[in-house]
Amino acid sequence: MFSYETLKKVFFQLSPENAHNIVEFTLRYSTKLAPFMLANLSEKYFFTDARLEQDLFGTHFLNPVGLAAGFDKNATMIKPLTAFGLGHIEFGTITPNPQSGNPKPRLFRYPEFESIQNAMGFNNDGAKKIHARVQKIYPFAIPIAANIGKNKTTSSEDALRDYETLIEIFDEVCDYLVINISSPNTPGLRDLQNESFIKDLFTLAKNKTKKSVLLKIAPDLETKAALDICSVALEYGARGIIATNTTIDYSLLPNAQNFGGISGKVLAHKSAKLFHELAQEFYGKTTLISVGGIDDANEAYARIKDGASLVQIYSAFIFKGPSIASAISKGILKLMDADGFHHITEAIGVNHR
Repeated sequence: MFSYETLKKVFFQLSPENAHNIVEFTLRYSTKLAPFMLANLSEKYFFTDARLEQDLFGTHFLNPVGLAAGFDKNATMIKPLTAFGLGHIEFGTITPNPQSGNPKPRLFRYPEFESIQNAMGFNNDGAKKIHARVQKIYPFAIPIAANIGKNKTTSSEDALRDYETLIEIFDEVCDYLVINISSPNTPGLRDLQNESFIKDLFTLAKNKTKKSVLLKIAPDLETKAALDICSVALEYGARGIIATNTTIDYSLLPNAQNFGGISGKVLAHKSAKLFHELAQEFYGKTTLISVGGIDDANEAYARIKDGASLVQIYSAFIFKGPSIASAISKGILKLMDADGFHHITEAIGVNHR
């Protein structure tokens, strides 16, 4: 079998979007055409240990390392992705109606910085088709979350209706829902990161579903604004905060495009800094999930000690390959051992106790 480094050299000769489409096609049909391959991958990569297990959002997590939204937009790869040792998967972002997304090229790879810039624009098959797909596998072996957003053509005034529709559709086919109003790739979406809309949205969500609904925020918010928005969300029913989405701070990446959002290693410091500010205020009051530039056990463990019950990867999965989730989980255990912790819950938020 080829090593991932060898495969990466081949894939990195292709445009990022074409490479992703090939991976999606291969994984999507592997469950039917080569189930033995997935069994071999699972044996090689899937890792769990009782010391890493947690119960959150009414479901059971085998380890804290999940896949952030954006990789499996259409929920076509959930089964095969599980073989890579992921503790949870967030699919989407999904919009009520199908949409093709922004013009191409819209995905850019920066290997020397292990970072990605995307301006995809919520390209997805739409709620109806994705719901039918997920309904066939739910309940699933690991927790899965629906990341939801408004259509590009939906005005800010009508945005609440889009989220209401999506909550109703995905309520019964996911373990929790994530509100995405922080992507930079849908015009006007980040403008919804205001206290009035957040209040209305989570009031609505609380009346529509008993599932946990989480808010995902942008790393570019000023600390006070982020704290205020999260406070309102929690007051009106949010069960957790995910920090952070991609950044529009283009100074982080030499030769960056002047549009789209940046993820990957260059985002790590900015994301960790805002997460720290949020954790100082909200650790112990809600469930916190950290994402943004996490690419090894040291970074993941730092976020855990700062208050993250779960962490998510995205760009690291592309640059470091299918072993990354299990490598992080195993590394966390070693770091816990060094600190004398017997269970991950002892490490979570230790910086704020």
